[in-house]
Amino acid sequence: MGTTSFQVPNFMKAVLGNISPEVKHAIGNISDFKYITFKDVNALKRQRLVTEMNAVTNNGYLDAFRKNTPEQTRIISVREAGTVVTDVIIFNSSKTETTAYYLQGNFDPEKIKSFTDEDTFNTFSNDLLQNYKTNITPSFNPQN
Repeated sequence: MGTTSFQVPNFMKAVLGNISPEVKHAIGNISDFKYITFKDVNALKRQRLVTEMNAVTNNGYLDAFRKNTPEQTRIISVREAGTVVTDVIIFNSSKTETTAYYLQGNFDPEKIKSFTDEDTFNTFSNDLLQNYKTNITPSFNPQN
């Protein structure tokens, strides 16, 4: 099983301002961002990850969206302060890959709900990761 994980350090938060206008509009103001993905997960490991995410989201979070099928588990769970969403967990688990995002900031709840659309979620995921990798790769490998 392959795993990728990162937390955006404070000096790299400017990277988050370089995402596409559509995605930036969807997510609003991010102050913290964490990401992890597990590739090539077997059924037992996938079930364990889903169970662990259920434990996290059942502790002070409200589900904005939850879909559980044998093929896929998708969860968007939030914490609110009044009418503003302050914390978001976006979890997506399929038979081949499990991905989780943690976002902290000030978000419009309706914009967060847009991630229930799989295309919006995939665009967000790909765009954010591509922008992050583009901005960090030169510092690790100047020849590229």
